[in-house]
Formats: sequence, structure tokens, C-alpha cells
Amino acid sequence: MFRSTSLTCALLLSFNIAAAPQVIDIPYIAQSASIDGEINEPVWQSAKEITINNVTWPHDNTPSPVSTTAYVYENGEALYIAFIAKDAKPEEIRAHYRDRDKIWNDDLVGIKIDSLNNRQNAYQFFINPLGVQMDSIENELTKNDNASWHGIWSSKGMIVEDGYRVEVKIPLRVLNFNDSPGRKTMAMEFLRFLPRSERLRISNMQLDHNNSCWICQMPAVSGFASAKQNSNLTITPALAVTHTQTRDIDGAIVPDFESETSYDPGLDVKWAVTPDTTLNLTLNPDFSQVEADTGQLSINNSFSLFFPEKRAFFLENSDYFSSHLNLVHTRNVSAPDYGIKATSSKSGHTFAGFIANDDATHVLIPGNLGSSIVSLEQKSENAAFRYRYDKGDELSVGATSTLRQSEDYQNQLVSIDAKYRPTKHDTIKLQAVGTDTQYDQHFINELCDDDPIDSCDINESVLRVQNQGEQRGTGYYASYEHNRKHWRAFGSYRNYDSAMRADLGFVSQVDFNKFVTGFEYRWYGDESNWWNRANWYSDWDITHNEDGELLEKEVQSNFKVQGPLQSTIQFGFDHRKRTGQRHDESLLNIDGNTDMFTENFQWMYLEMKPKAGVFAGLTLNTGNKLDIANNRLGQRYIVKPTLDFSLGRHFEVKLRHTYERLEHEGDNVYTANLSDARFTYQFGINSYVRLALINLDIERNQQKYIDDVDSQYKKLSTQLLYAYKLNPETVLFVGYSDSGYKDDDLSNITKDSKTFFAKFSYAWLR
Repeated sequence: MFRSTSLTCALLLSFNIAAAPQVIDIPYIAQSASIDGEINEPVWQSAKEITINNVTWPHDNTPSPVSTTAYVYENGEALYIAFIAKDAKPEEIRAHYRDRDKIWNDDLVGIKIDSLNNRQNAYQFFINPLGVQMDSIENELTKNDNASWHGIWSSKGMIVEDGYRVEVKIPLRVLNFNDSPGRKTMAMEFLRFLPRSERLRISNMQLDHNNSCWICQMPAVSGFASAKQNSNLTITPALAVTHTQTRDIDGAIVPDFESETSYDPGLDVKWAVTPDTTLNLTLNPDFSQVEADTGQLSINNSFSLFFPEKRAFFLENSDYFSSHLNLVHTRNVSAPDYGIKATSSKSGHTFAGFIANDDATHVLIPGNLGSSIVSLEQKSENAAFRYRYDKGDELSVGATSTLRQSEDYQNQLVSIDAKYRPTKHDTIKLQAVGTDTQYDQHFINELCDDDPIDSCDINESVLRVQNQGEQRGTGYYASYEHNRKHWRAFGSYRNYDSAMRADLGFVSQVDFNKFVTGFEYRWYGDESNWWNRANWYSDWDITHNEDGELLEKEVQSNFKVQGPLQSTIQFGFDHRKRTGQRHDESLLNIDGNTDMFTENFQWMYLEMKPKAGVFAGLTLNTGNKLDIANNRLGQRYIVKPTLDFSLGRHFEVKLRHTYERLEHEGDNVYTANLSDARFTYQFGINSYVRLALINLDIERNQQKYIDDVDSQYKKLSTQLLYAYKLNPETVLFVGYSDSGYKDDDLSNITKDSKTFFAKFSYAWLR
């Protein structure tokens, strides 16, 4: 049915990594293909044929055990791809109906596209054999994948007797590219993932494992002569209806629920002002979380927890704001009335900016031994701006500025950064930050719960805010890495002075400087070994405060090996000297005001994916650990089992549990159990129903605590959610959630909130 691959093409694909760069010509064909998974239309006869036959991971450019062919063409408006994935044992194909982006463990085919050909970012589009989609943006600067990015594109999959087939249509409107007249050059990689006993990454290109930049190695693609980006406009009206019942149960008498019903219309607009510039506008958005965050345990932790962003407006081109430090973390903006964002990228120049207000002001107050959050019941204004210039893959230079302000508070930040790769083995990163923060008396009173300062429970956060003589702060970051195929060496230095604040980002520790150096060695297995990858990692670090007082000194090392059944065994140890809590909380000094403790603990992590739809993991950790609440050393035990399994292609169960116990001199200090269970039935590609249960149970031995604590605390949160998604922006959510807790004043778990919600949005594409 398809023409055979030419000898010339086969020779090009089999060249070693030292050969001249491969250039792929994508043909223009005016006809549109029907995306039905059949691949039987005549148009595919004229498409470009690409062979995907090279295993790049976990092996080092070895022949593929299966045959995969992609057929590609474009018609000026969209890129069309057909994958024929052969498999001698189709019964072993791993494919499930899942929500978008939840198919990483399935068989996959897909494409990576560097549409600007600047070797800085790559769109990733992957599809399982049933047509379920997964997309993301890979960022070379940060080495992260933004899996929360969603494009609107089409796919269809079909399992057949000799494997599976997938058809894909990617509208060019979802890509940023230069639409100047004439042929255009992008970079693309065509991929197949084959998860069996090993999970093979199979590519149409050779991958140089001496080069840590994978985007830089993607073959150039020529074509798209008639492709133009018109004024693409997406208008998405939305309506959220919420009925909430709440009550304050902090006392012996449990009151009745107070109810409130709200109807909140909203509007999102996305407009491609020019081919290179996109404007996003949101009015009266409902920014509450639809899906419950994964439970996190923080019983013996003095620093604030990090939660990732999940909201569409902030996720659009969020990688444009990325730098070496997390200076823009948009979950700080909790409930805006409006938001405006502009992003642009052309000829190596990238710009991004957003402005949004907020009905409340939540500020993270960092210190060197802990952090806390202040919440003000007043509106705030928030803004972030970012510019970056990329000169190929060798040099990137950027600048970031953020602003947060309310009636009683203001924080401004300016930062410059650079990334330089003098060779493919060496990477240098630099960043400098300057901040100016102003707190007024009302802000300080909030830290003290409106008590007078002389009767306030003084802690580090209060002292940091009170010190108005330190309004302006600075921070520095520098790192160097030398990376080879079998080993890498690295070092970094970070210095945040006591007045530095990145209040629109996530910086939970200041007044410290930290030096880290380390080494990693890698082994690559072959068919004669039972394992396929192994590595040994070790680093050493030391941290002082501004005054040169020691905060922490640590050495850690671990060894990891990957083997059959997609298994991983990793074990290591940590040896750390660290300061405890301050004896006199009204003083910030370390020497003479803290004790130094030595922590030694060992840990092990195990995981495997023995068959389709099954994942099992286990974390074990034991050793002596600082008991922060009581400022002494204890013996800590942690057990974290994880189990995911599927019943057929539609039903999935995800179970997470954390058991943590701390002992002192043989007596229990606390025992904590956190369980997170999620049950999902996926009706098809577009809809699912999910039940989530998160249960926290903490028991404390009051005799072992310095301060008064509850001997028992239990909390149970539940959520039932139905979702229908025609595409990432045309969605319907209907659900119910509640939460309740129990402490020493309550005889059983008592609900303090109930919420019924429905959200609908529809995207009009123009």
C-alpha cells in the first residue's frame, strides 16, 4: 500500500552520530486526511516516509526490535502524521482509556517539534494505541517538561492484528513559528515508546549521550512554504456554579452549617495578535481547583510545602517565565478578578508578561530555619515580566521582574540570568536577584494575630518582618556542570541574604549561602546483562548564614540500577550535621543559640511495572532525625507504598500511603498515617468519573512534647468528580467535595465544609 523506503534514506538513517545533520523535507499536499485511524486514503501514498528504528534509551543507539513507520505531510494549515507500529505480539500492547496526559506507561507514538528551530523548547505530542493524547513542552533552559500545557489537536488510534495504527492532525495554529514567506525550517523527532520488560525509547535519529541537550540534536525539517499564522482567536466563555456549606467547629459546641450559592460567569480570550505574539485575557475566572491536590505530610517540617500550578490561564506559555530560580510561581495568586498575559518569541527574542489582581494576599515569609505564610484579607496587584535572548543553543541571557503590592505591603524583584554552553559537555548557569520589600504595621500585626508586639509569640518570621532596616535584599546563583556519556561532575553556589524576598515566586529560605559539589557515574548494559542502566551519585554541601555561622553540612550518596519488568532498585545514605531550633526565639543568631545535631539515615526505593496497567513502588527510610518541635534527635521510620492497577482498559485504582513514626529514647513521639486513594472509571477518551479519598491520622505522645499539642488529629477529605472534555478548553465538571477533622475536643470526625460545584466552558475557534 505504501512505497518502500529508498536506499538513500535508509543509509542516512543508519549514519553514526558524527555524520552530517539529517534534513527532512516535508511535502505540501493540499488534501486533508480523515483522522479515523484507518490510514487507507490515497493522500498517504504521497507523504514523506520516515523510519523509526533506533533505540536511544535505555540503550545506546541499538536496532529496534519492532518496525515503526511514520508518514508525514502538511497542507499549510496542519501537520498530518500516520504511524504504523508493528508488533509480533499485539496481545502485549499496553493501552488504556485514561484522562489526557495520564498515559505515560502505555505504548506510545509521537513527535517532538522545535517549531522555531532555536533549540530551546520543543512541543511534544504523544498518542497511545487507543488515540488518547498526551502533550507537553520541553524546556532546555530548565530541563523540565511542562506537562500542563494543552494544545487542541486531533488523533485516532486502532489496535490491529499486527500492531496498531495512529493518525494525527496538529493544526499549525497551536505552534509558534516564523511565518515569513518561503520554506521554513523547524526541527522534529519521531518517536515510539515500547514498554515491555524494558521501556524502549525508539527514534528516527541517533542520540549522542555525550550531549546533554537532546533538543539540539533533533533533525532539521524543511517545508511549510505556504503556512501562515492568521489572527487565531479563541473565545472561551465559562460558568461556574458553587454551593458551599461551612461551619467553625473549633470549640465544644458544633454550630449549624452556613450556606452560600454563587453563580460566576467568566471569559477567557486567546488572540494571536501576530504570528509571534499571543495575548491572553481572563475576566472573572473561577480559579478554584477542580481536582484535589495529592496529599502531602508535613508533621516534622518547618518549611512551607510546594504545590504545582494547574490553572489554564497561568499555564499558557508558562515556560516563557522560567529561569534557574523559581521567581514566578503563580499559585501565589489565588482568586483574581482579571488577568492579562502577553507572550512573544521571534528570532531568539522571547518576552512574557502578565498582570492580575487577587481578592486576597498570601505572602510566604522565609527564614533560614523555617518559613510561614501571612494571609491578608485585602486585594493585591501582581505582575511578572520576563525577557530572554537565545543565541543558538550556546548562550541564553534573560531578565525577570515581578511586583506584588497591597495596602500594607509591597515586594519588587529584578533579576538577570545567563546560561552558557561553551562545548556540548559544559554548562554554566548564572543568576543575580535584587529585591525591595516594605511591610507596614498592619502586616506585622497579622503575624501576631493582632496581639501587641510586646505580647506577641515572637518567632523567626516576626523578626524578619519587623526588621525594616533590611528592605533591600540580593541573591546569587552560579553553577557549572561537565557532562560526559559515562560521568558528570558539577558544582553550584547559592547566596540569599536575609532581606531577599521573591514573593511572587517560591523561595522558602533566605539568610544562607550554600555550596554543593558532586559526581555521578553511569553504566550502560547490553543484551548480555540482566540490567540495562546503573548509576552511582554522590554530593557534598555546606551551608552558612550571612554571619558565617554553620547551618548545615551534608554528604549523601546513592546507587541505582534498572532491570527487568521495568524495575528500579535505588539505595543510599545521608550524613548531615544541622542546627536545631533557636533556644531564644527573639534572637536570630545561630552560635550560642542553637544546638548542632548529627543525622544519619539510610533509604531504599523500589519500583516495577511487571505488566500492563500495574505499577508498584516502595520507599523505606530509617535513621536518626531532628525532632523539630522538641529540638532533639529522635529515631525516624518512614514507609511509603504505592500501587496503581487497572481492571480492564477503563477502570483504574491509585493507592498512596505514607507511614511515619518518630521515637525518642524508645518512646513514641508521634505516628502519622496519610492515605490517598483514587478510583477512576474512564468511559472513553472524553469522559470519566473519579472518587478521591484523602485520610490523615496523627497520634502524638503529649508527654514527649514541650508545648501543648493534641494527642490525636484526624482529617478526611473526599471528592466525587464527573468530567467531560471535548478538548482541553471545552469541558464540563460536576462534583461534590467535603472535609472534616477530629482533635481532642471532638469525639469523631466532624465535617466543616461541603461543596457542590458545576463548571462549564466552551471554546470557539476563529
